[in-house]
Amino acid sequence: MKLTDITPFVGEYMPYVYDGSSNEGLRTCNVYAIHLFPEGPGEMEVDGKKYPIVKRTLVFLRPGQPHAFHMSPSQPLSSYNLYFDLWEKDHPRSLNRFFYRYPEPYEPSTGTATPPCEELDGLPGIFSLQAYPHLFDMFQTMAKLFEELTYYRQETVNSLFTSWLLAWYNAVHTKQPSDYRIVRLLAKLDARPELREPVSDWWKSCGLKRTYFHELFLRETGLTPKSYQLKQLMRRATQLLQESDLSVTAIADKLGYPSIHPFSRHFGAYYGVSPRQFRTGPHLRK
Repeated sequence: MKLTDITPFVGEYMPYVYDGSSNEGLRTCNVYAIHLFPEGPGEMEVDGKKYPIVKRTLVFLRPGQPHAFHMSPSQPLSSYNLYFDLWEKDHPRSLNRFFYRYPEPYEPSTGTATPPCEELDGLPGIFSLQAYPHLFDMFQTMAKLFEELTYYRQETVNSLFTSWLLAWYNAVHTKQPSDYRIVRLLAKLDARPELREPVSDWWKSCGLKRTYFHELFLRETGLTPKSYQLKQLMRRATQLLQESDLSVTAIADKLGYPSIHPFSRHFGAYYGVSPRQFRTGPHLRK
């Protein structure tokens, strides 16, 4: 089974404030659940191991997975809680989810379908959405729609949840820069690639020496600084060619080229077609 085989059904959305009360102790749920904490700090226990909760921590729980919330009454934390099925769209159990609270007798069979799926099994139980604002915003949108829609609520939310899960899988399995200096630098470069700052300014702004900066940049992005700069310039060029009425000469000037000729040469080498050919017809894009 693959993630594209799932048939998600969101049976319940419940906003909740965890404040250290007794009902937050060790328990299991009979369906899948996601808890998303907008803020921290706090602590959560999953399968006997404790994890810190910080801003935008996501917790993904499988049916029957033991967990507990360890929150301080002096620092309560709010959470977006979704309870759902992934394989039982026609007979969802998440419409009537329930908990086994320890030390109550625990029934190991939850009745919820959990067929083997390596891609699903590979999704982490604890994950930070701090570097993925689009996933955080999308999750908030799902919660809002679940609460507010009158017509086609289930169809809308279930479709959006399918998209969210697939996007989350991509985030988990796509390498993202993690060094704060490189992350900060990339945000600036991506916003204004046409500024074409000298690479020497990059390592100075990061407070790093040249050799270590080049090693770190390559490790974090998979590209050399010059290759990354060219990639962002070419992406900006395609946007301007598709979305503006500027001439190719004007685009070259806007991107900091001294004339149209080096711009056309770089563009042709990168995309395999000239800027004018790109503008007039569909082409494969890197």
